[in-house]
Amino acid sequence: NHAVVLPDADLEFAANHITAGAYGSAGERCMAVSVAVAVGTAADTLVEILERKASEITVGPGNTPGTDMGPLVTKAAQQRIENAVGTAATQGATLVVDGRGLKVDGHEDGFFTGPSLLDHVTTDMNAYKEELFGPVLAIIRVDTLDQAIDLINNNPYGNGTALFTASGEAARRFQRNINIGMIGINVPVPVPMSYYSFGGWKDSLIGDSPIHGPEGIRFYTRPKVVTTRWPQPTQQVNAGFNFPTSS
Repeated sequence: NHAVVLPDADLEFAANHITAGAYGSAGERCMAVSVAVAVGTAADTLVEILERKASEITVGPGNTPGTDMGPLVTKAAQQRIENAVGTAATQGATLVVDGRGLKVDGHEDGFFTGPSLLDHVTTDMNAYKEELFGPVLAIIRVDTLDQAIDLINNNPYGNGTALFTASGEAARRFQRNINIGMIGINVPVPVPMSYYSFGGWKDSLIGDSPIHGPEGIRFYTRPKVVTTRWPQPTQQVNAGFNFPTSS
């Protein structure tokens, strides 16, 4: 899931919500923000704020008051995430925040890893091509909103995306041109209300319809159509030989 940030956005607001979207639930959720697309002059300041906010996250057991982010689900998941961070650095990404090697007092054998923030990520790097499903946020830099839209549309997955901006025109252009199933405008995790469908596009959708909302009802039901008429007993109704209409 990509979150695009334009230069006219409130960058403190955007970074605060992207941080929560990326590292909430240790990044182990299908709607986690895994890529932030920084447009133009927004990039340097956005990365500075994201670095600060990532460093402020308290990692620890979920039953400890004040914990922001808990452990990963298994030792294998911890190793996979930390290996991915190392691979990203080897492939040329800038390691702004390195969450590897974190030890939590009293829980040294826990599957903990801290938030990692990668800058200057490109679309040919593993950190972009693979869904890491962990607390890793990749930053890709582009020059224009149209480039950001093209980048997202060229990705094979289409679950969710977000745009942070103060421009209604930019928001409208993003909504119309993006090929993604769930879109947030200044909302990092665009999970819709329960009545509406939760479901992505492209390779993020399996089957021919989403599972929630009206589509789910239609999937599990079979419609029955009944056409009735209740004429007055004294009313004479002539049969028609033409194709019936609603008039």
